[in-house]
Amino acid sequence: MSIKNIRLEVMQLLEKNIDNFVNDYLIPVEKIWQPTDLLPDSEKETFFEEVKELREIAKDLPYDFWVVLVGDTITEEALPTYESWLIEVEGVDNEGRNGWSRWVKNWTGEENRHGDVLNKYLYLSGRVNMREIEMTTQHLINDGFDIGTGRDPYKNFVYTSFQELATYISHNRVAQMAKKYGDNKLSKMCKLIAGDEMRHHMAYSEFINQIFKVDPSEMMLAFQYMMKQKVVMPAHFLRESGQKISSAFEHFSDSAQRIGVYTAHDYVDIMQKLIEKWEIDKINGLTDEAEKARDFLMKLPARMARVSERLVVPQESHIFKWVQPALVK
Repeated sequence: MSIKNIRLEVMQLLEKNIDNFVNDYLIPVEKIWQPTDLLPDSEKETFFEEVKELREIAKDLPYDFWVVLVGDTITEEALPTYESWLIEVEGVDNEGRNGWSRWVKNWTGEENRHGDVLNKYLYLSGRVNMREIEMTTQHLINDGFDIGTGRDPYKNFVYTSFQELATYISHNRVAQMAKKYGDNKLSKMCKLIAGDEMRHHMAYSEFINQIFKVDPSEMMLAFQYMMKQKVVMPAHFLRESGQKISSAFEHFSDSAQRIGVYTAHDYVDIMQKLIEKWEIDKINGLTDEAEKARDFLMKLPARMARVSERLVVPQESHIFKWVQPALVK
């Protein structure tokens, strides 16, 4: 039997528990928070006063913080790309008729709220150029992304396990910083988004855990493949208006590193956490090739940590069209 067919069989095996996955890791629409729960209420007489207060507090947030918040928002807003990618994974019915497609659609529904609430906050804050942000978002959706996974569910679930944990870290740190600057509304938004991301990380990492039980060697090789080629972020094709795909993502990453929202050390830490979560040192019945992959993975965090220690982050901020330095204290 071909590798592709085996993967399809494994996906069908996991699909039998899809209702449990949805119930355990996703929250019903009527029970989960919605963006309007966290923003000034336009139906109330106090709306304009609340917006004025939001804008006053926003003045104290520094430039790199705004860059990171805008970059996070744009990344969340490019959700159509992520849904179209996941719906094409082997074993997911792209016509929406099986359990896996139900998972993808419900996951998409939860993720969609993140961009909505952050976009509205940015708009009300008055500290950013919304048209530039909207053009960057449209470019990112137009350009799509290539994360090197193809339609392979094993590689894709490694990617989502990693990426959901990375976004948890980023949103959680932004929440902590916002609270420090006295922006409790923004802090609560980002804290709740981070909570969603952690649940999603737990779901995708459990999918991998289940795959390791039935197809350990191929799962190990897929894990090695993803770690070897380095996980690229969803917004790695980020670009500003009037530009081709350029170094915008690097400049955004530099801002995140400078203020400690997401760093090279975090990347290594996530890798180590996944190795420990899946207990890859204890997995039995591996082929010789998969054993070599395991050895590579066990040594990789230490190697990557040494590389990250040599990383030099530019201290001078790139001037994005999204945020004008003169507007930010």
